[in-house]
Amino acid sequence: MAQTLNLTISAQVLTEAELSPEEATCWQAAKAATEHSYAPYSHFHVGAALLLDDDTIIWNTNQENAAYPSGLCAERTVLFGLNGHSKQQIKCMAVAARPQHGAFVPVTSCGACRQVMIEFENRQHEPIALLLPGPNGTIWRFNQLADLLPFQFSPDVLPPRA
Repeated sequence: MAQTLNLTISAQVLTEAELSPEEATCWQAAKAATEHSYAPYSHFHVGAALLLDDDTIIWNTNQENAAYPSGLCAERTVLFGLNGHSKQQIKCMAVAARPQHGAFVPVTSCGACRQVMIEFENRQHEPIALLLPGPNGTIWRFNQLADLLPFQFSPDVLPPRA
């Protein structure tokens, strides 16, 4: 007999004024990062910022390449960059996107980025809040990255190592 599985994912819909001061700084860093994006083909500029447990903010951007599969999303550039330089815990991640010379638009992370993001959350054994642009200038705040990928691929499904 077929069963139906219903999932509930919640996010707060906020204005920038409703963010904590630390989250607002992270959000502003993601927006500012879009100015440094390398997007000569899509003209879609994405910035991602991380608020670390020592209140440091780091950011990075999407990087395109004429050979499209060779580019990388902002979410992965900032996370991989962090991993190469620090073992700090991540408290919050913010992602902002806009077309060239345009206003910020609602956007969510692609599937590959979601998988990388959840790997970081799982490794640190603590939730990472996520800020995404919502419609009409709102900000969607997720309490954990797992909300974006409820059916994640995890090491639990891999065979044990010999």
